Amino acid sequence: MIENLVIVESPAKAKTIEKFLGKDFRVVSSFGHIRDLSKKNLGIDIKNDFNPDYEIPKEKAKVVRELRKAASESKNIWIASDEDREGEAIAWHLVSVLKLDLEKTRRIVFHEITREAITDAIQNPRKVDLNLVNSQQARRILDRLVGFEISPVLWKKVQPSLSAGRVQSVAVRLIVEREREIIAFNTESSFRISALFHPGRPAGDNSLIRAEASKRFSHEKDAGEFLELCAASEFMVGNVSVRPGTRSPAPPFITSTLQQEAYRKLGFSVAQTMAVAQKLYEAGKITYMRTDSTSLSKLALAKSREVIISSFGEKYSKTRQFKTRSRGAQEAHEAIRPAYPDVTTVTGNQNEKKLYELIWKRTIASQMSDAETEKTTISIDMSNSPVIFTATGEVIKFDGFLKVYTESTDHENGEDDKLIIPPVKKGMILLYDSISATQKYTVPPPRYTEASLVKKLEELGIGRPSTYAPTISTIQNRGYVMREDRAGEKRPVRVLTLAAGKITSTSKTELAGKEKSKLFPQDIGMIVNDFLMENFSDIVDYHFTAEVEEQFDEIAMGKLKWTGMLKKFYDPFHSKVEKTLEIKDRKTGVRLLGNHPETGEPVSVKMGRFGPVAQIGDAGDGGKPRFASLTRNQLIETITLEEALNLFRLPRSLGEYEGDEMVAGIGKFGPWIRYRDKFYSMKKGVDDPYTVTTERAAEIIKDKEENDRKKVIRDFGDIKVLNGRFGPYITRDKQNYRMPKGTDPEKLTKEDTINIISKTETSKKST
Repeated sequence: MIENLVIVESPAKAKTIEKFLGKDFRVVSSFGHIRDLSKKNLGIDIKNDFNPDYEIPKEKAKVVRELRKAASESKNIWIASDEDREGEAIAWHLVSVLKLDLEKTRRIVFHEITREAITDAIQNPRKVDLNLVNSQQARRILDRLVGFEISPVLWKKVQPSLSAGRVQSVAVRLIVEREREIIAFNTESSFRISALFHPGRPAGDNSLIRAEASKRFSHEKDAGEFLELCAASEFMVGNVSVRPGTRSPAPPFITSTLQQEAYRKLGFSVAQTMAVAQKLYEAGKITYMRTDSTSLSKLALAKSREVIISSFGEKYSKTRQFKTRSRGAQEAHEAIRPAYPDVTTVTGNQNEKKLYELIWKRTIASQMSDAETEKTTISIDMSNSPVIFTATGEVIKFDGFLKVYTESTDHENGEDDKLIIPPVKKGMILLYDSISATQKYTVPPPRYTEASLVKKLEELGIGRPSTYAPTISTIQNRGYVMREDRAGEKRPVRVLTLAAGKITSTSKTELAGKEKSKLFPQDIGMIVNDFLMENFSDIVDYHFTAEVEEQFDEIAMGKLKWTGMLKKFYDPFHSKVEKTLEIKDRKTGVRLLGNHPETGEPVSVKMGRFGPVAQIGDAGDGGKPRFASLTRNQLIETITLEEALNLFRLPRSLGEYEGDEMVAGIGKFGPWIRYRDKFYSMKKGVDDPYTVTTERAAEIIKDKEENDRKKVIRDFGDIKVLNGRFGPYITRDKQNYRMPKGTDPEKLTKEDTINIISKTETSKKST
């Protein structure tokens, strides 16, 4: 018999825990959930108080058999799934499937995998919390009801194979509304006046004062006239204000802030951050990564203080306990912190090391002294104009927590506004070094990144720590939203400069609209959003969705009956589904752009079976309309008549090369040339499929074929030895094989490659 069987969620977690438990404990993994709602029909008996029909998926059958065997051979069973609602539900499903006694089964929880935490959990077991289980069940069942009932409506009224989700649909709405704000935005320009002053000559770089005028000018002529005033003006220090200030550190990480900061500082996607954090947690290096609590344990506070004093000195230490501000905060555990605050670096891959360092710095900084600053603001008066120039500078008098960590923001402007201002006095005459009037454009609100979308969802009270990453992954996987980079476009900028009494004007260009890793709504996402807004406004209502989250919290606290909450939601929702199905209209997003300038045929855009298309003509009276797919960056809502007509110019013939025709076109991944049934990509930003010449197309083909020839080292027909990004390798039937070290690829025979492939496959089978 096994004295003690401990069941956890993941094999990695099992290995780590097993290190801390003695020989009387065996630790096994359930590999996550072992049961879910049945996929047959709805999986919920609505008439019988929403009774769920759970089933064990086929892929989990073997795991369950092994768990049942282990449980039957064990005296005591401990369930150590994660300390949140999902973890509690897993524990409850394990009790049910393994036919354990709910009263006798020991449930243990810990928010860090350390010897102390595991020992404490073993000494203080509890029972499975059915309130937490019911909260998870309510969420799972409600989300199944929404998806199961709205999806068929979308198939019938919009397009087959679509689906909707409660939180996902709200996330799509946010992105669509932001896009429409950008579309409606009218860019305006004005001239901003900035100047460099100095107290007198000679003027060294350190004595320059950078200041900005209080007035902007709409037109270049007005800006030029103001610079003429400046040329004739005397400048005097009007007022000097020196104020001491402090800057305090940010709280330790919670799930959402970790996702945001990992994106800003490390470039990690939300899903990537959670995957890396999961590995760190399961290896016992950080506390649990799904939390909305900013508090730290007394032990963590004490350890952090020790680290700070030993590393930086007593004056850098200031112990703080942050209050959780997150709306509807539900989880009882700590903020995300290092399991051992005195460990500054960890082993692992580069991403694990980077994320751990970020968590360590944020935690330690949160327990450090405020930074002390001195902010100086001076106003500079003109003798011949009421316009005032203002200069602001800040000096760090004591760095405090800044010695370790500075929080990033979503909109870093890249300008140094913390300039050191040289000593000046009221009434002092200043001389200008140069004064510039630079044309500046207003910018539309920024598109969401994954991180800023998480921030917005959290602000609205929508979703919880465990839902942010899957929500953002789902809306991208469904094709409603795409994360993309956009190159931007160059636009002219006018600059007038006053120096040495003369005004000069120059023109330059700046890159506008450049986007990196931003979330762009796709046509189908916009059409589905509009349909849901029109017919299921509650489902995509921000306040309603936040209220539902709060009701889940109340269920978790035992204040609300979960079946009653579901009934109150479902009855009006189901009624609306039935009414919507009765409507005969289909939503295809059709938009008429105008008429063809030569034929007079109507030109429109709409959502086709395989995506958005432009259409010339219609099918009425036996007509045969022509269709062309929209490009990746075009939207039904914003495409112009000219842009739509352009689509029909492709694909276009470019003439012949070595006796065969070349054709230019645009596909999902950009412009291409088709030649002898092969596709050759054009260079982005260099080649245009509408204007590319025969000569250039032939050059692209020749370059690609030459590169392909260089890539092939040996060709044995079905087996090839190729040059790859990481060196030579063997390929057969789309499978790649590494070569043993010291192998000369030039001397390989076909028999040699077969032997290498055979040994590799034998090795894989044995492992």
